[in-house]
Formats: sequence, structure tokens, C-alpha cells
Amino acid sequence: MFWPKLHIKKYTVIFLTFFLAGVLLPGILQAQYTEATAQRGEGIYRILTRNGLPAAQYMEEFIELNRDRLGPNNTLYEGRKYKLPGKAEPDSSGNPAATVTRRFEIFGEKYADVDIIDGQLKGAVFHLVAGHGGPDPGAVGRYGDWQLCEDEYAYDITLRLARNLIQHGATVYMITRDPNDGIRDDSYLRPDKDEVCYPNLPIPLNQNRRLRQRTDAVNNLYGKHRGSFQRMIAIHIDSRSRGENIDVFFYHAKGSSKGKRAAEILQKTFQRKYDQHQPGRGYHGTVSDRNLYVVRNTRPVAIYIELGNINHTRDQQRFIIPSNRQALANWLYEGLLEDFKTNK
Repeated sequence: MFWPKLHIKKYTVIFLTFFLAGVLLPGILQAQYTEATAQRGEGIYRILTRNGLPAAQYMEEFIELNRDRLGPNNTLYEGRKYKLPGKAEPDSSGNPAATVTRRFEIFGEKYADVDIIDGQLKGAVFHLVAGHGGPDPGAVGRYGDWQLCEDEYAYDITLRLARNLIQHGATVYMITRDPNDGIRDDSYLRPDKDEVCYPNLPIPLNQNRRLRQRTDAVNNLYGKHRGSFQRMIAIHIDSRSRGENIDVFFYHAKGSSKGKRAAEILQKTFQRKYDQHQPGRGYHGTVSDRNLYVVRNTRPVAIYIELGNINHTRDQQRFIIPSNRQALANWLYEGLLEDFKTNK
């Protein structure tokens, strides 16, 4: 394949397949950022949108990039410069830094173009399994007149996580896939039954066949990446009584020391994030082993995640508010990055 010389201002690589996200050209994928100066009375939401960045997508990353520049409660100081996530600054010759952008239709039109920020996850392979799908909506709750279906909200959060991982150089497989539901910034995610299993298999109604199907998909892909760092991440939403408020919690396979360690890293990431963003709230998410089919039978190290109780009003805020879905994806990404770095 012919690549243009590096003095070309910008080039874009388009992939029509959504599942391959390994880093090409690692030498130019260093994180570089332009800066914007905060105006009078401006907050993070405003500075992001003023610079063409969706706040729901970039809020968390902006805070992490500028932690040492922010005021109390993440306020901005008028006249101070702040780094903008995803914005490349000029190189030493004054030309804009080269950017690799890849297109993944699975994320939907608004989010299909993905800028590769860096190669921190180069060599990591993630098999992402959003719970249920097809003829099985999973847990179903109600919020006012809305019917909330587990498969739709778990899928949206899983897509957001996939995009985060790809931005940092990972190879990502979406095991549960929807041909027309990309990342959605709506509170009510309309349910449908057209999800398929990788690569494009109808999802069976029978639960045992459904679990075996997605397990086989993961294991077949595992063989193609033998020797690589691999993780299977299953994302679900629990169903309990309306009065039971729960935090995000994690399962791993019994006897899997790597699975336990990965789950504990994710748990500690959530603890740290809650302490940072909601001091005094407390966080009670747990890590434990459980004899679940996909956890027990998939060959990569497996982590099974329950995001909350779909029937509890407070837990529902994690799902129905798009920026909260993005925050969940961001925090999961950060935990998985730490897991990868400590297993190199």
C-alpha cells in the first residue's frame, strides 16, 4: 500500500469493516493537542462546543488532560489556556500534525469517523459482548412512559467503550452488533430485535444456544490473536426490586487470577472516579467470581460487568442520560488501559 509523505498536512484512512482497529504508522500517533483560551464565564461544556467538540463525548477526557489547570469543581479560569482533546497541534515546522482517521459505520453517522489519538493500547485485543440482543431484550424497566430495555442501553455503552479503545490503538471486536443503531445521544433508546452475533449470525431465542454462539465467536477470534493481550468484556444491566440501589460491580471466572486482578483494577478505577467527581457519595461496587457461561467458557481473560439496577430511579440516571453513558465507557476504558499497562 502506498502512503503519502509525512509533509502532507493530513490524510485519512477509511476502513469499511468495523472490527479491525490495530495501529498503522505508530510513529505519527503521538498524543498532541491544540489549546483554547477560556472566555469570561465559560465552563467546560461551552469551551468544548465552541471548538466543535461534542461535550458528552469529550468532557471526561478534557478534565483528565487539564487536571492541573482547573479550579474547584472543575471550573475554568478566564484567560487560561486549556488542552482540547482530539485536536492536533502544529509540528515544529508549523504544519498541522498528521492525523489518522478511520471510519467505522457501526458507530453511526455522527461518530463513525474516529481520530486515532495515540497507540497506548497497541497490541491489545478486546472482545466486547453487549448483553442479550436479537429476540431477547434482557432486563426491562420503566421510567415514566418509557420502556427501558437492557440490550439497547448495554449496547450503546459498549459501542462508546469500543470507540474509546480504538482511539488509543486497540483491536476491537463487537460480538453483539446492530446494523443500524450506532451511538445514540437520546435518553430513550427505542428497542428493536435486529441485533446479530459476529460476524453476521442471527441470534437464537434459546438461551443456551445464544450463549454458546457468542462464546464460540470470541473463541474463534481468540485463536487468530494467540499470544496477544486479550480480554472478553461482557456488559449487562441488572434487574432487581425498585427499591434496591446498586453500584457498578464485576464478576470474573473462579480460579482466574488475571480475571480477578482485571476486575479489581476496574473497581478501583470507579472508586477513584466517584471520589473525584462525587466526593462523599461513597462507592460500594464489588468484585467476585461467578459461574456464568460466557465467563467460564471464553478463552480470553473475562470480566462480566453489571452497570446497575434497571428498575431503580437513581440507577436509571446512569443509562438514560447520554453523558453518563459516555462517562461509564470512559471509566471502563481507563481501567482497561491500566490493566493492559500492568500486564505488558
